[in-house]
Amino acid sequence: MMGSSPALLITANALLALDVRRDPALEEACQAAELVTADGVGLVWAAGRLGQPSLPRLPGVELALDLCLEAARNGQTVFLLGAAPGVAEAAGKALRVKVPGLAVTGIHDGFFRDSDESGLIDEIAASGARLVLVALGSPRQERWVHRLRERLPAGLYMGVGGSFDVWAGRLQRAPALMRKLGLEWFFRLLQEPSRFDRMIRLPVFAWRVEQDRRRTK
Repeated sequence: MMGSSPALLITANALLALDVRRDPALEEACQAAELVTADGVGLVWAAGRLGQPSLPRLPGVELALDLCLEAARNGQTVFLLGAAPGVAEAAGKALRVKVPGLAVTGIHDGFFRDSDESGLIDEIAASGARLVLVALGSPRQERWVHRLRERLPAGLYMGVGGSFDVWAGRLQRAPALMRKLGLEWFFRLLQEPSRFDRMIRLPVFAWRVEQDRRRTK
């Protein structure tokens, strides 16, 4: 799962795809990432509309849990970085229940300054973790890992957005039917109305996909 140098796994959705168009640092991070998966149903839909090969949807919260299972099987440890104070600790406790044998050897919340980065990097190195789950919110988490890539210890770094909040019980995942219908984004919006300013951009994504589709006909 994890090599001898820092590797970045990005779970992308429609909003991140929009951000890439106006954020050169984020575009560079995505191009340099070892793997970019489709977290959101919007990217799966877009691939179909543009005649691209079918994309499997891999929700980040599920993929992160699978990686924790693999880490536990291989005797590798995990570092949790991000979210509000106390949330990562609660997420770590929940993960240890979900994944028997998982060793979470480092935890740090997402409220740190650039001047704290050297100490944080030392913490990650001292933890010995080979899987680092980064919950700084997108696109900050992707840009952060890419910017510090040459200084970070070896391991797999994955941006997990609000996954810590889900594991800690602060947020609920959408019911299975809503996930199947591609409405998980709406369920989260009901829980976090402050995300409205970001979610309102989704029609822009659909419009741009249709524009690209017309140009390629």
